[in-house]
Amino acid sequence: MAAKTSAQRMREKRARDKLTEEERQARHVSRKIVTELYRATDMALIRVMARVAISEDQDIITQLIHAADGLTTEALRKHIGIA
Repeated sequence: MAAKTSAQRMREKRARDKLTEEERQARHVSRKIVTELYRATDMALIRVMARVAISEDQDIITQLIHAADGLTTEALRKHIGIA
């Protein structure tokens, strides 16, 4: 695969800049997860968000998923209680 020229990169950038926010998001979103939280779980989520100064539910959930993904399988299983 040959390197892109400056003109090719600029054309692609202009095309991306023309996308609406909805179109831009549709290119990146893999799936949407909708869930109901019990009161105690919601309160735990709120406490975690406060501890790390993250105000958006989606942001803290994304960070938690990536943190869990970085654990070894053994550490993850131990942490969530299925060792």
